[in-house]
Amino acid sequence: MIHKRLRPFNTRETYPEQKLDNDLSQGVVARGTMVFLRGQVSQDLETRECLHVGDAGAQTAKTMANIKMLLEEAGSEMAHICRIVVYVTDIRYREAVYQEMGKWLKGVFPCSTGLVVPALARPEWVVEIEVTAVIPDAA
Repeated sequence: MIHKRLRPFNTRETYPEQKLDNDLSQGVVARGTMVFLRGQVSQDLETRECLHVGDAGAQTAKTMANIKMLLEEAGSEMAHICRIVVYVTDIRYREAVYQEMGKWLKGVFPCSTGLVVPALARPEWVVEIEVTAVIPDAA
């Protein structure tokens, strides 16, 4: 593994009462060029159309697809995500959001912070995800 992941864990053990399966860690030590992505939402980045209104899981899938595309455009990839911040507008969306996000981040073990906020920039958005990644130094 290129990055040093501090105390990796899976949410199955941390939150056994929840049906989550996310590989996370307490910290990440990375070397390389940093990539900061603004909060991503369920939006077509070409047309700016809002997608999947009312469906937290589908919004998360589109959000993660946007993140993957932007990281690849920057010369990075999902495996080089170091930190994510997840904003949801209702705690009841958490399970659907984290289940979908976990599929995209399997084996990555980023640091993660989750927040419940009263609203996002548009009322139809229920999840927003911000990412910090790196483009590793050449070995």
